[in-house]
Amino acid sequence: MNPLKAGDKAPLFSLPDQDGEQVNLTDFQGERVLIYFYPKAMTPGCTVQACGLRDNMAALNSAGVQVLGISTDKPEKLSRFAEKELLNFTLLSDEDHQVCEQFGIWGEKKFMGKTYDGIHRTSFLIAADGTVEKVFDDFKTSNHHDIILNYLQS
Repeated sequence: MNPLKAGDKAPLFSLPDQDGEQVNLTDFQGERVLIYFYPKAMTPGCTVQACGLRDNMAALNSAGVQVLGISTDKPEKLSRFAEKELLNFTLLSDEDHQVCEQFGIWGEKKFMGKTYDGIHRTSFLIAADGTVEKVFDDFKTSNHHDIILNYLQS
């Protein structure tokens, strides 16, 4: 696993959102975008993380930041997740984990004695020029939004 670093060019991608519509990173050209990768919709940690972003969307937007959540879940599951939790940002489906691999956050994980490949929970703030401005990889699901807002306000 070799995650992108600040200063790297963000890979361009196109993925289906929770409604099955294609979303391209180029749709956000000239804007800052927080791309956050999470393992699985509707699990406790991912729900806490998503709701933290939802509840702080006004502050994120006023800092000029759009939010995209990416997991390997199917669009139908993302739609149920967004509806159930009243999420106010776009969720994208990377079923074949190609985008996860391009960002360098797909790799070996261990959970309850089992080893498997999966998403390492990481967020990337993409600058208006398409480069990685900041990588967030040291947070808890409950303080993810605080760490990002603290960075944006510093």
